[in-house]
Amino acid sequence: MTQQKQQGFTLIELMIVIAIIGILAAIALPQYQTYVKKSKFAEVVLASSPYKAGVETCAMKNDTLTGCDLATNGIPDTTTTPMVASVAVKDGKIEVSGTAAVDSVVMTLTPTRATSGQLTWAQTCSDGQYC
Repeated sequence: MTQQKQQGFTLIELMIVIAIIGILAAIALPQYQTYVKKSKFAEVVLASSPYKAGVETCAMKNDTLTGCDLATNGIPDTTTTPMVASVAVKDGKIEVSGTAAVDSVVMTLTPTRATSGQLTWAQTCSDGQYC
């Protein structure tokens, strides 16, 4: 009588593989969702570009940040996109509010003038994980 060779995986081996896949999925899925929201937030950052250029032009033209407001002195009027809910500009300070798709995060760009007249920008967010 010949003994038949056993083939395949045991139930324990299969359960271990499923447990490993479950652990990896539990870690990877939240990280992926955060990555997707950060990539969507890039649209909010990009939407601030024309306002920054407008504030820089206003500051150079008027030699001050006072009066560099939304829809005046070369600063565009507010626009919305699927990721941008609103934009506000007051005395050069830019606030871009994101939609619910990016957790309604508000990005603030605050300019400071150097003695040379050049502007430097400080960027802050209402939720630190995006900025």
